[in-house]
Amino acid sequence: MADKALICRLIAEKAAASRSLAKDIWTYAELPYEEFRSAARIIEMLRAEGFEIEEGLAGMPTAFRGIFRNGTGKPVMGLLAEYDALEGLGQEAGVAERRCPEGCGAGHGCGHNLLGAGCVAAAVALKDYMKETGMDGTVMLFGCPAEEGAGSKQFIARAGYFDDVDFAYTWHPDDKNEVSADRNVAIIGANFTFEGVSAHAGAAPEMGRSALDAAELTNIGCNYLREHMIDQARIHYAYTDAGGTAANVVPSHTSIKYEVRAPRVHQAQELFLRVVNVAKGAALMTDTSVEYEVTMAFSDYLVNRTLGAVVAEALAELGAPDWSEEDYQLAFDMLHSYKRSHLLPVKESLRELFPDQDPEELMRRPLHSGVLPFEPEKGACVSGSTDVGDVGYATPTVMFEMATACFGFVGHTWQNTAMAGSEIGLKGMLKAAEVMALAAVKTAERPDLIEKARKELLEKNGGSYSCPLPDHMEPPIGRY
Repeated sequence: MADKALICRLIAEKAAASRSLAKDIWTYAELPYEEFRSAARIIEMLRAEGFEIEEGLAGMPTAFRGIFRNGTGKPVMGLLAEYDALEGLGQEAGVAERRCPEGCGAGHGCGHNLLGAGCVAAAVALKDYMKETGMDGTVMLFGCPAEEGAGSKQFIARAGYFDDVDFAYTWHPDDKNEVSADRNVAIIGANFTFEGVSAHAGAAPEMGRSALDAAELTNIGCNYLREHMIDQARIHYAYTDAGGTAANVVPSHTSIKYEVRAPRVHQAQELFLRVVNVAKGAALMTDTSVEYEVTMAFSDYLVNRTLGAVVAEALAELGAPDWSEEDYQLAFDMLHSYKRSHLLPVKESLRELFPDQDPEELMRRPLHSGVLPFEPEKGACVSGSTDVGDVGYATPTVMFEMATACFGFVGHTWQNTAMAGSEIGLKGMLKAAEVMALAAVKTAERPDLIEKARKELLEKNGGSYSCPLPDHMEPPIGRY
């Protein structure tokens, strides 16, 4: 039987090192594919703990894996660490007002400093557990860059690194403690480049062929397309090069980035091809040319139900982080740093989520102090995307949520950066590490569950992982 007390002790003994790692990554706040200091800091810690390191996975300098084997080396337990930050979300830690004295550079507005350090803490605890108990197995920590960019896990999966992994666990900072059955949607992104002919817009407009007109017509066409796609789908765009600032020159070159989302990867692929056709039509109308390059694609994520129950059991046994009155006060201040119009929807969602509790009291002390049940039959489709989905098509995978922020938090905001560097975030991170380590041991002790999870995976992927990216595409380092 898994020794919960031993796991908690092992996590606690190295809690100071885990906290230091999370704080350092928070301070580095490096953008996708540029996480050199963060990756090096994790690698340094893993090497000191006796892990073998393989760097540069799938052609990405900041991707790696740390490996520790004991006994027969079976089963192989994977953990998925992330450590990239977001542009423009720099913020002082633990402060409920906007403070970015160094110019509001990058910040961990999605809490990946906690995500990465928590997975490292779990990997080290599993290593120590195997050494103390003699348990057979391999713990494999995957360093996964650029989740906020073009991703990395799909490249790692395509290269076959998950083929021999028996199961993979990870987590994500959130405002609740749960194993969610919700589906994260698939996403495909590409850069579209239009080429036309420049001319004097006043003296010889008939000589020009406007690449900007083509990009604008693409946007108009996609706006009409939105009426004829499924409700759960999304289309996003952003200009990366509008063709210059001179109004009296017909723009000969424009670049625009498009991303589409849909519940299943095949639905996203179909919608993306419709966007491509719109762009081709816009080029035809303007007598310009268009080329596109797919730069990212994530499969949809859905929890492996068999192993989701194991993680939920571990989460229920360990419970929520132990919040202090200072934590509750900071969470209250953080919640009230959002616009007042945000508070009523938060209260209504709390009323629905916790029907037996007073929503006013929850708003006064807005930190989750319990654990929500795992209800795989009640999963919904959420509009966010993650490259964890690609791991979930390659090996049985579970991603759970742990509270590191106030109720009603908004991801990718300065508030989230502040909480990711606070005591609230660090407490949630250490509890998540306990859950991952305990769940991994519970799973390793049950070969029958691993086999059942494999059968569930077979029903999902048909026997093998199929990467949504073109075979020729390499990680778009410096191009996304």
